[in-house]
Amino acid sequence: MPRIGYTILAIIIGFFSVSGVILNVLVIVVTLRHKQLRQPLNYALVNLAVADLGCAMFGGMPTVITNAMGYFSLGRVGCVLEGFAVAFFGIAALCSVAIIAIDRYMVVCRPMGTVMFQTRHAVTGVVFSWVWSFVWNTPPLFGWGSYQLEGVMTSCAPDWYSRDPVNVSFIMCYFMLCFALPFMTIVFSYSRLLWTLRQVAKLQMAESGSTAKAEMQVVRMVVVMVLAFLLTWLPYASFALAVIFNADLYIDPLIATVPMYLAKSSTIFNPIIYIFMNRQFRDCAVPYLFCGRNPWAAKPGESEVETTMTSISKSNKISPSSPASDTQPSTT
Repeated sequence: MPRIGYTILAIIIGFFSVSGVILNVLVIVVTLRHKQLRQPLNYALVNLAVADLGCAMFGGMPTVITNAMGYFSLGRVGCVLEGFAVAFFGIAALCSVAIIAIDRYMVVCRPMGTVMFQTRHAVTGVVFSWVWSFVWNTPPLFGWGSYQLEGVMTSCAPDWYSRDPVNVSFIMCYFMLCFALPFMTIVFSYSRLLWTLRQVAKLQMAESGSTAKAEMQVVRMVVVMVLAFLLTWLPYASFALAVIFNADLYIDPLIATVPMYLAKSSTIFNPIIYIFMNRQFRDCAVPYLFCGRNPWAAKPGESEVETTMTSISKSNKISPSSPASDTQPSTT
């Protein structure tokens, strides 16, 4: 590829990495400074910010340097470390997204009846995301799979190209347990959540206006979440499977780089979707970006329906065993 091509790639990934670092650091700082944000339901959101921050710093920044130089300059050890870091933080972020969906499903739909979502549940989810990622990203360090250069050879990732049966078995397990499983969890949790909100809308005919508005806002938010997940991770997963199942398939290195960049771009999309679409976080974080002002703050006396599913769940008591008369979406 011409030298200018590597420079353009360095600028693109540099933009995503720097923006990802700024936004995710902001989420962490705001959470530390505002006590009301340090709630069990927000643990997974902060955990997602930590994972995205690690991915941006240890995966995005080295890629900026290697693209700026026009070749991978970190050596074999650097390739393994960079590939492991990107995969480790990336899968932890994917697990965090799935855990956020489970959190909201448990709180809104209450599948366990009167069991309340508590700190121990949130901490268990956070710990699980890191342990699960560690379990499935360390095997390449010991011979089951490996980390190799990919795309235009300026970054490293799990080896999708080797036809060795041992490597193929690792990639198939990796795909099923680190991509397909989180995706199915997200689809199931949000589908049940939307079904629950639909039942609320049917039961609260007297409040049809506010109920319909709350429901539509939640639907839009869920659609954005799922589409963002598919946009950032599905091309990468599809590329890996295509290479595994068709040994003769030729993919131009530049085209093969696009899915990798989309996956790394999730470090900027995640905080925007999961944090700044959450009004509780947004009201605390936006003033840091606009010198104390919040252009999206509600005017005095103006009501606004809360768009986050966690807040709707505060007054939504619907469950298989709860009376219909207790259901009502929250408003602010």
